[in-house]
Amino acid sequence: MNGWMRIYESKLTTAEEAVKAVPSGANIFLTGNCSVPVHLLRALVKRARAGEIDGVRIHQVFTIGDADYVAPDLEGKIRVNTMFVGPNVRQAVNEGRADFTPVFLSEIPGLFKKRIVPLDVAFVHLSPPDEHGFCSYGIEVGLTKPAAESARMVIAEINERMPRTLGDSFIHVSKLTYAVRVDYPLPELPQGSPGELEKAIGAHVAELIPDGATLQLGIGAIPDGVLHYLKEKRHLGIHTELFSDGVVDLVEMGVVTNERKTLHPGKIIAGFILGSQRLYRFVHDNAMVEFHPQDYVNDPFVIAQNDNMCSINSAIEVDLTGQVCADSIGHMFYSGVGGQVDFVRGAARSKGGKPIIALPSTAKNGTVSRIVAALQPGAGVVTTRNDVHYVVTEYGVASLHGKTIRQRAEALIQIAHPDFRDELRRRARELRYI
Repeated sequence: MNGWMRIYESKLTTAEEAVKAVPSGANIFLTGNCSVPVHLLRALVKRARAGEIDGVRIHQVFTIGDADYVAPDLEGKIRVNTMFVGPNVRQAVNEGRADFTPVFLSEIPGLFKKRIVPLDVAFVHLSPPDEHGFCSYGIEVGLTKPAAESARMVIAEINERMPRTLGDSFIHVSKLTYAVRVDYPLPELPQGSPGELEKAIGAHVAELIPDGATLQLGIGAIPDGVLHYLKEKRHLGIHTELFSDGVVDLVEMGVVTNERKTLHPGKIIAGFILGSQRLYRFVHDNAMVEFHPQDYVNDPFVIAQNDNMCSINSAIEVDLTGQVCADSIGHMFYSGVGGQVDFVRGAARSKGGKPIIALPSTAKNGTVSRIVAALQPGAGVVTTRNDVHYVVTEYGVASLHGKTIRQRAEALIQIAHPDFRDELRRRARELRYI
C-alpha cells in the first residue's frame, strides 16, 4: 500500500463520527453552490438538535438545496453568516436569524487568510484521490480551496460522482482531518430557455461583443438570452467566476475556442460551475477548463489582462444617474455583491473591454419600472455610477461612460419601458437632471 493510501485509510470515518470533532462555538466554512457536503451538514444539524453543540457559526456564500440548518428551532445552536443571499437563506437573513456580509467575491478568500473571518473547520466536497493522493475540489474551487487552506481542520466528503477538475484545484489527502466516503449525484441547476424578453436583451448585448472577445457570463435567463445570439461569433474566450451549460453548447459549436485570449490562451478560466450532469461530465478531466481560487479569477487586475474583455451582469434597478442596485429590494437583502464589481472594473481596464449591465425594463408583470429616477430607500449601490459603461434593456443600449448626468438621464429614459418614460422625464426635470 502506498504511503499516502495508508494516511488516507486512517482518516476514513462516518459523517456522524467526523462532526464530533466540531466543538461548540466553532466557525465552519461550508462548501456551497452545487457542492454542498450533504451528509456532513445533516450530521451537524442532528448534533445541534440533540443539544450536543451550540454557538456554531457557518460561513458560506451560495448554497443549492434545502437549508435545514437555518430553521428557527436551531437559533442559538447554529447561526449562518452568508456572503451572498440565496433563496434558501433569504427569509432567515431578513428575519434576523442569519447574517449577511456584503463583500466583493474577489476579497472573500482574504477574509479567511487574514483571519478576519477565522475558520476552525472547513466542510469540503472532493473527488476521490488520484494515484498520487490528490483530490480535486471538483465543481467548486473558487472559495473552497482558500477556506480549506485557512482552516485548522478539514473534514471532507469524498464522492465518486464529483468530477476531477483541473487547474489550481487540488488538495492532498494528508491535509484532511477526516474523510467520509459518499456516493450520491450532485444537485443540478439546469439551464432554462430564454423567453422573448431575454432574447431581445441578449440581441442588444451580442451587438456589443466582437469576435475574439473574452466573456464573463453568469447563470439565468439574461445570460441564456445572450448565449442564444453568440452562435455566429468566432473565437470567443471565457474568463468568468462561473459558467453553466450554455458555454458547453458554444464550445461544441466551435464558437468558444479561447484561442485569441491574451491571458491563459486556449483555456476556460473559472472558479465554479452551476448546471447539469452534462456540464459536470464536460469539466471532468477536461484540459480546456481550469479552475482557480476566486481571489485570482476575480482580481480586476487579472481580468484586465484579457483584451476585449466583456463582462455581462444584471441588476434589480438602475437610477437615472447610472447607480446600479443588484443586491437588495429596498431594505430587503435579496442576493449579494458577488463578482459584479470585480468584472466591471476588470473589463473597464481591459484593452477594448466593455462592462455591460443588462436587465429587463420592468418588474412585477410590467407594473414597475426598473429604470428609476432614484433608487428605493435602503437599496444598495453595488456598482457606482462612476463604474458603469453600458446599460442594456430590451429597448436598446445606453452608453454612459464619460457622459453628463443630463446625457445619462436622457439615454436611460430612452431604454426604459415606453409606459414609464413620461413619468421618468417629469421626475428628471424635478431633480434638475434635464
